[in-house]
Amino acid sequence: MASHCVYAPAHGPDPWAGGATGPGRGDPALRLAAVCPQRVLSFPPDSVALVHEWFSPWATGGAEAVVRELDQLLAPRLYALVDGESRRPGSWLAGRSVTTSFVQRLPWGVRRVQLYLSLLPLAVEQLDLSGHPLVVSSSHLVAKGVLTGPDQLHVSYVHSPPRYAWDQMNVYLRRSALARGPLGPWIRWQLHQLRQWDHLSAQRVDVLVANSRFTARRIWRCWRRRSVVIHPPVAVERFHWRQPRSDFYLCLGRLVAYKRVDLVVEAFNRCRLPLLVVGDGPERKRLQRQAGPTVRLLGRRSAHQVEDLLGRCRALVHAGVEDFGIAPVEAMAAGAPVIALGQGGLLDSVRCHRQDPATATGLFFDRPCPRVLAEAIRHFEDQRLWRQLPAERMRQQAERFSGQRFHGRMGALLARSWRRFQGACSRIPQAP
Repeated sequence: MASHCVYAPAHGPDPWAGGATGPGRGDPALRLAAVCPQRVLSFPPDSVALVHEWFSPWATGGAEAVVRELDQLLAPRLYALVDGESRRPGSWLAGRSVTTSFVQRLPWGVRRVQLYLSLLPLAVEQLDLSGHPLVVSSSHLVAKGVLTGPDQLHVSYVHSPPRYAWDQMNVYLRRSALARGPLGPWIRWQLHQLRQWDHLSAQRVDVLVANSRFTARRIWRCWRRRSVVIHPPVAVERFHWRQPRSDFYLCLGRLVAYKRVDLVVEAFNRCRLPLLVVGDGPERKRLQRQAGPTVRLLGRRSAHQVEDLLGRCRALVHAGVEDFGIAPVEAMAAGAPVIALGQGGLLDSVRCHRQDPATATGLFFDRPCPRVLAEAIRHFEDQRLWRQLPAERMRQQAERFSGQRFHGRMGALLARSWRRFQGACSRIPQAP
């Protein structure tokens, strides 16, 4: 049985259209799943496996938020390449049992798992998932590559195909000192091997779920597979705002090259407006040298401090191309408008003032260029757009991405996929 014939018919929805994401259309069981997924997704204990690449104190982004929600939804058995969380006091995984791969026992395996990139496809294929009729993977690298049998349904929530192996490979290699040295050809060969395995392993998945329309297009480009779009959950209930808002702008996220924080810093150097940069990463020293008198780098801040800053800032400024982008939705939950590059996953969450002022939640600029971003910031200031974008509208838009919405949509998809899988298995003809 070819899974793409069952779950992604050739004459179906557009490969990246989200038309199938609305929960519960035409089927009472699916409508019930959207409201109360636990009543439909009732599996015996330990019959669901949830696979994630790694659990680490340093990995706290959108992928981890998805895993936590899936854990609440499914009560699964947990699998990962490495686990650095279950023995950490105060962790959401404290005391939980996590089955790991052989990478867990290698030197620096938990702290620097990326050192073993060439071994990760092999490692994930060694995880024994037999006995779990439903396998759900949360994948941004290799988790979707687990091996399953003909009586197992595998649904993979894809945060992104690995950027550094596909369309962003040359961008990453240009910024890598190792890739520019004698090891450069070997690194490129390893990425070539990873690219081949990545495409092959994607064909084994029964149902692919993308976290945005942008990711769905990347899935189609890299793997030639159709996917269903279900946006990741955002804890909007954590955020509140203050009136009047302060006059500073905020840039929030890991200080890594693809986030393009350097572009934001340069734009605010030109505008001479106050900017606070929250986050840490390998780009921090370079950004400190670049920052002008109106730019402050605050480093890592606690969740409570971030919530306070989002509730007071004039706007969040975001210049990277994101697969989805959690921070802009958190900003809107805190009543803050978003000034962002009009590309990638943010097109699903932010509504641009230039396109429809009545429903706008922010402002897009069209090119990753400091001059263009500076012009957008000046336009935001000159038109006093923060006064035209009410906090209540921001919050209403953010609530479209709440954990409750995610539970309903993911529960409906899993219920529908399980019913179709059981029906397809029962229709397989037998030899006379």
